[in-house]
Amino acid sequence: MDDDASTDQPTFADLGLEARVLKAVTDVGYEVPSPIQAATIPPLLEGRDVMGLAQTGTGKTAAFALPILSNLDTRQKTPQALVLAPTRELALQVSEAFGRYAARLPGLHVLPVYGGQGYGVQLSALRRGVHVVVGTPGRIMDHLEKGTLDLSELRFLVLDEADEMLKMGFAEDVETILSGTPDTKQVALFSATMPAAIRRITAKHLKDPVEVTVKNKTATASNITQRYMIVSYPQKIDALTRILEVENFEGMIVFVRTKSETEVVAERLRARGFSAQAINGDVAQVQRERTINQLRTGKLDILVATDVAARGLDVERISHVVNFDIPTDPGSYVHRIGRTGRAGRSGESIAFVTPRERHLLRAIEKATRQPITQMQMPTVEDINETRLNRFDDAITTMLADAKRLEFFRDVVGHYVREHDVPEIDVAAALAAVMYADSPLLLDPAKEPAQRTFQGSDRERPERSGKQRDSGPPARGRRAGNDANLATYRISVGRRHKVEPRQIVGALANEGGLGRSDFGRIDIRMDHSLVDLPAELPPGTWERLRDTRISGKLIELGKDTGAPPQRRDGGERARKPRHK
Repeated sequence: MDDDASTDQPTFADLGLEARVLKAVTDVGYEVPSPIQAATIPPLLEGRDVMGLAQTGTGKTAAFALPILSNLDTRQKTPQALVLAPTRELALQVSEAFGRYAARLPGLHVLPVYGGQGYGVQLSALRRGVHVVVGTPGRIMDHLEKGTLDLSELRFLVLDEADEMLKMGFAEDVETILSGTPDTKQVALFSATMPAAIRRITAKHLKDPVEVTVKNKTATASNITQRYMIVSYPQKIDALTRILEVENFEGMIVFVRTKSETEVVAERLRARGFSAQAINGDVAQVQRERTINQLRTGKLDILVATDVAARGLDVERISHVVNFDIPTDPGSYVHRIGRTGRAGRSGESIAFVTPRERHLLRAIEKATRQPITQMQMPTVEDINETRLNRFDDAITTMLADAKRLEFFRDVVGHYVREHDVPEIDVAAALAAVMYADSPLLLDPAKEPAQRTFQGSDRERPERSGKQRDSGPPARGRRAGNDANLATYRISVGRRHKVEPRQIVGALANEGGLGRSDFGRIDIRMDHSLVDLPAELPPGTWERLRDTRISGKLIELGKDTGAPPQRRDGGERARKPRHK
């Protein structure tokens, strides 16, 4: 799993895994354990607690999943292992990994538990009996409060990306969950950083833990050319279309943040005539494998994917990676662009950066210690020149195919003789027929005015007579300053002792929002105002319908300057107020 694993490293067979689990690992194609796996699996198999300092992309999921699966008793129907993850995407990823590693353990059941999924599916599975539960802290707490999740016989507990859980405001939930589980359980904690809060949890809940530190690679391959483009969010599809026109690419992966956006971007690319498909955590494994095989064989050119869906993807044909949404973690950026430049080939990486995201770009450059070159939006002239060059190349290629030309020479010669027209006019007419439905060249006169942000932060266009800063949105600024955002009202405020991180954590986790979707957060006495995308998808509204912060329904609605309407008894109106 680790590309640079040395030959003297132990194999998975040397680590002491249960035979069927080892066979499943072999089936998946793993041969040499990554450093975090080699250091973590043996002490976990011995029953020791472990504290691992490791970032995403180091292989830590297998580091805790394989020893857990090696020690489970499938006869016990109450949950034996609980994995806490900060987001539903990660919960799904970990759950799917458990499923792959448990392929040769008949009767073993893994259940992902997260916000946005109906309780019915989760309750039915819990009643039937599950061995491993992978969930977000908020939804796990809901089940514990309802009495639908029994952790009295829990044997293993994992905190995955513990620092992220605390950043998202789940510290109290995590503490409550840990305190309500048996003292005899084995605990593994993984975190990219070790702030004081994580150290306190470790000191309180882990018994003489083995400490494992693995530095994630932040260096990018020298054979990958890295570029970025400053674009506003509405420009992204047009920018991507133009890049596809002018770049000479074989296969491409376009990375976006959310599952829903994979489908949207892929559909919009198909509508523009490109061969594109989406893969995400909801795509069945059979369909995922079929799509990747199409990319590998050239039947598909563009894959639109989330980080989770692209894990382990290795296709030599990928010449370009586009970060449609720039990741918040430099390690994720390195992992993404590592999908190109495989087997010694050169690769191209392009990142779209909105003006608000310049700090993410700087963080990536600092972490990788490599500058990323700015590129400009391809112009109509660039596109037309590329189209003409490709048209010339197509003619040159066809002229070299004498056998195919022989028949058409006779056809064209007959027409020239019968109608007494020059051959060049016949060639022009044939080209015109070929491009009757889609003109060969774009019309520069129809070029829309592009709003660009090519200069420094100080050179950005001013709005309402005031210049915007490059930092996070100031509290109190109205959403009208950004056409893509609108102000929403939620029914929790200072008197409920909420903090911005709790609001971000709850809305991101339950609603599937990314951090870049948030603008200003203004916490008032009995409510808060949050800037979010002006058009939230219906699915997001539905997922946030029952979201709670500090135990209170948030009652999300567009801010009108008036309190939200309620029914008698103070309950929230059943339909969201955006309709």
